Amino acid sequence: MFKTNMKDIAKAVRGCAAPLSLKQAVFIVIGTAISSFGVYNIHQQSGITEGGVIGLILLANRWLGLSPSIATPILDAACYLFAFRYLGGRFLFLSVASTASLTLLFRIWEQFPPFLPDMSGVPLAAALLGGLFVGAGVGLVVRGGGSCGGDDALALTISHITKWRIARAYLLTDITVLVLSLSYIPAARIVFSLVSVTVSSFLIDFIQRFGTCRGEANV
Repeated sequence: MFKTNMKDIAKAVRGCAAPLSLKQAVFIVIGTAISSFGVYNIHQQSGITEGGVIGLILLANRWLGLSPSIATPILDAACYLFAFRYLGGRFLFLSVASTASLTLLFRIWEQFPPFLPDMSGVPLAAALLGGLFVGAGVGLVVRGGGSCGGDDALALTISHITKWRIARAYLLTDITVLVLSLSYIPAARIVFSLVSVTVSSFLIDFIQRFGTCRGEANV
């Protein structure tokens, strides 16, 4: 019986770590390239903040004095473990691959000056354009079966458990964090962040559901 269980475990591990299909690889690489480009050239330059895990990291730093270098792996690991319980090992494997691709591509963008002009003077335009880049990029990654970080994994898990559409799950986590962020961020800045996460949430949902039967979609 022990040998049988070990064989089953080994088989499951091999299935989780099976090579990415060409379609998955294309979605993940293009998606992480688009999202990292948007974050570097728009969000980072204009000061548009985020919800989700990124917002929680900023909250932990503000409230507890916890360094982002410590909070990031802790929160991401917690979200990935939660996702593993409901979405399985294959999702975790694809998410690790997506995160590695995102990190590498972000590092590449950082070797160059921003490709887009500074949009801090037009925050609404920055929020809209940033939301489009992040939404399109993360949407492709999700379509490929992975996630770009702990906040994506958390939203996908909530969507899986509640049967909500992904947009609603993203908005739940993002708006919760943004409301808490009012404790140290002016409301005017939060409004633009809310615009950005709303655009990205609905775009992720649209791309993930594109081509699927409307009758099977959860509202």
